[in-house]
Amino acid sequence: MAYERFETPGQAAPPRWRHYWKLMRADRPIGTLLLLWPTWWALWLAAGGLPPLWTLFVFTAGVWLTRSAGCVINDYADRWLDPHVKRTKDRPLASGAVSGRAALVLFAVLMLVAFALVLTLNALTIGLSFIGVFLAASYPYLKRYTHLPQVYLGMAFGWGIPMAFAAVQGEIPVIGWLLYGANILWSTAYDTWYAMVDRDDDLKMGSHSTAILFGDLDLVIQGILYALFLGAMALVGVRAGLGVAYWAGVAVAAGLIAYEFWIARKREREPCFKAFLHNNWVGAALFAGIAAALALG
Repeated sequence: MAYERFETPGQAAPPRWRHYWKLMRADRPIGTLLLLWPTWWALWLAAGGLPPLWTLFVFTAGVWLTRSAGCVINDYADRWLDPHVKRTKDRPLASGAVSGRAALVLFAVLMLVAFALVLTLNALTIGLSFIGVFLAASYPYLKRYTHLPQVYLGMAFGWGIPMAFAAVQGEIPVIGWLLYGANILWSTAYDTWYAMVDRDDDLKMGSHSTAILFGDLDLVIQGILYALFLGAMALVGVRAGLGVAYWAGVAVAAGLIAYEFWIARKREREPCFKAFLHNNWVGAALFAGIAAALALG
């Protein structure tokens, strides 16, 4: 569509780069943070403290690049749905500010830059990155065929965990897979809050999500998912031999999760979205606990 459609009388249209910036969700860092915390958990646990600085840079930059690419391909896949959903109707692809072809080019560029960074690491990490690309590119299409796209999101968002252990240790130990499983539980739970925001619109359009699958039992199943997540993180702490600082972090995370249930207890759109955003602090509390425990020995 014509770029001029975004102009209003007396107001110039915004620069085109802003539409691409918005398409990448670079103006909304919550997704990057939710992807970054588990990656940092893994890097610190794999290294027994501060990881090699270049490895830390590659994974931190890679998180931003792959999350941005994931948002682009997600909007490309959802361009049939987003115009009909209140929260997403003004996104660049849904509104016509960015074409589908341009979005695919942007996705490819972002993934190529991320892959170039991975090429500086070992062969196992490079090999695992191909699985990461497949997970990121295929995730958006799950909501058309299954009610479990949130589970698949956890698989995609957490793939940096085995890659981090591979990069630092040259292998993926049991604790790496345990942490990966914990992250799948966490991602499924927090993305269900997100799905609850769009549940009414998704039902109208025939889209699928765990929020729709869980129905009236959503809060009960959310409680089970979060309990399993905290249990898995407790096993991580035991297996890694982490001290009191870690358990303090787990306790803070549990309190933050309890608060999410309080604010979303009526299942309203805005409180559910607030509960989703609140998971940033859960991830930060757990990272602080891991980093402090390893630093204190």
